Amino acid sequence: MSLSLPATRDVIPASVEVAPRQAMRSSDLPGLFPPGTRTYLTDVGVDSLRDFVAATCRLADLGYIPVPHIPARRIRSRAELETRIRAYAEEAGVTDVLVIGGGLDRPAGPYTSTMEVLESGLLDRHGIGEVGVAGHPEGSPEFSLATAEAALRLKQDFRERTGARMRIVTQFGFDPDVYVAWAMAVRESGIGLPIHIGVAGPASITTLIRYAALCGVGSSVTFLKKRGGALTALAAQHSPESVVGPIERHWRQTPESPIRQIHVFPFGGLTQSAAWLRERGSWPAAGGVRDQALG
Repeated sequence: MSLSLPATRDVIPASVEVAPRQAMRSSDLPGLFPPGTRTYLTDVGVDSLRDFVAATCRLADLGYIPVPHIPARRIRSRAELETRIRAYAEEAGVTDVLVIGGGLDRPAGPYTSTMEVLESGLLDRHGIGEVGVAGHPEGSPEFSLATAEAALRLKQDFRERTGARMRIVTQFGFDPDVYVAWAMAVRESGIGLPIHIGVAGPASITTLIRYAALCGVGSSVTFLKKRGGALTALAAQHSPESVVGPIERHWRQTPESPIRQIHVFPFGGLTQSAAWLRERGSWPAAGGVRDQALG
């Protein structure tokens, strides 16, 4: 898989997340990201398969790499799963997906976990060879850290059995020390999957607190509130550099680190996040694109 390099090898590269409606309708998208940027399509259960396919097609036409989410517990049948995967592969040329749990207390169909989607064999059957799976450095309301580690170990075993090209893409957070320590603990536990660390793009602190609460990132809500303090501070703009800077220094200084890049959630808007990534060098300036195979 070929992805855009940052301006220098001292700057950590980045992927980005968009909503299907943004992907279909935003007039800002052409040229906004470097060619070859992994662009994830978030699935919160409100968009139709038709809209997802249209969104992936537009991203591909614009020169980006569409990475649609596949939410295991939202899939109602094996036939529905195959229909979705076939449509992505045949209509939009998708070769890369992010398989997630899906967040429902009661599964809508036969799939209770990402492993069951992976073990279905449908991704391989339809030529999808790049697979992201979720990581939760702060844990989740749905399961314990021990359960999360056991699930990652199963995915490591799956990669070793099948040769699938897999990576961990984490939920976003705001305490870089927690994320770096988690990544190194994952590696030390014998899980060798590359890790892409989720970070929030530029946005107001109030906006970030709202999204953190919606996404169940409880520790990050507390961390942000402590940093925000007074109401005037809560209205201020959050700089992602307070998170990305320490992660990037670790990435540069620790060759054995499993961290490979950051994954940006553009809660303050696509154009604002894109401008920040270009300014810091994680994305090259327009016209300065090079490519590299990344984990």
